[in-house]
Amino acid sequence: MLEDLTTAASPASWPAAYPQGYAVVDVETTGLARDDRIISAAVYRLDARGEVEDHWYTMVNPERDPGPVWIHGLTSDVLEGAPLFQEIAEEFAARLADRVLVAHNAVFDWSMIAREYARAEREAPVRQRLCTIALSKELGLPLPNHKLASLAAHFGVVQQRAHHALDDARVLAEAFRPSLRAAADRGVRLPLLECRPLTEWSSAPSIGRQQSGGYPSGSWRPSRKRPACPYPNPGRYEEDKPLKQGMRIAFSGDTSVDRELLEDRAVEAGLHVATSLSRLTSLLVTNDPDSSTSKVVKARQFGTPVIDEAAFGQLLRDVEPA
Repeated sequence: MLEDLTTAASPASWPAAYPQGYAVVDVETTGLARDDRIISAAVYRLDARGEVEDHWYTMVNPERDPGPVWIHGLTSDVLEGAPLFQEIAEEFAARLADRVLVAHNAVFDWSMIAREYARAEREAPVRQRLCTIALSKELGLPLPNHKLASLAAHFGVVQQRAHHALDDARVLAEAFRPSLRAAADRGVRLPLLECRPLTEWSSAPSIGRQQSGGYPSGSWRPSRKRPACPYPNPGRYEEDKPLKQGMRIAFSGDTSVDRELLEDRAVEAGLHVATSLSRLTSLLVTNDPDSSTSKVVKARQFGTPVIDEAAFGQLLRDVEPA
């Protein structure tokens, strides 16, 4: 039971700056790209100290192929009778309102939620998010990797149905409570990030199967040319120091968040997104530093610093001005 999860006593004085409530969220999707859809969602609402208030779950008809059924188990037949996102948007919003969204790799869950609300011509009532990967790093937890299963094992939480939104949200809620209490006890600043609701959407019909050559015509968010970075390159990233505006950032390999969304966040923070790697590159972001892609090989040759996607997301919350 969640109440028996941790024997740590609550801090005598809870930090006044901490949020007053949390919405622990997990969404399962048809894929990871910007035109993919949510097929199920779950929310555990927690109070200021991480105690569960209630939980909610729904499947969602994505109006398209459900994607990797072998992962999430939701077939087209199962989803056919599920409500459309616009039909559950109000209830979902009520679960999120006035709370910090908490998720494992929160930028992904937030991006998928924000895009669904944009398609429904609504705005998700979320202003801040907290990534449990970032929090585990702040706490220095001795985890072998950033998987939810590893975080759960650290706190003795038993996973019953991996990749089922309700069970993943439960597991995360149970692991988040002792993490939150440890942070409060040690006076750790929570790694909160701003959520900016999207205001673009497509008036085109429902998006179909993604085509191999790119995104379908009428995709809700057209590609665009980014303006040049206005800041000079301050040099290479140094470990344990913040990123600085103007740094040249390159990406390599698969990312859990759509690449363009990661690049957007970097540009918004004042960084220069580089399409290739050179001696002037400040940092390479990759989840597979042992691969033999040209960028990784060049990074080794040039001595370019390399970090993973989760670490990069944490650094983005506090970029130094030029």
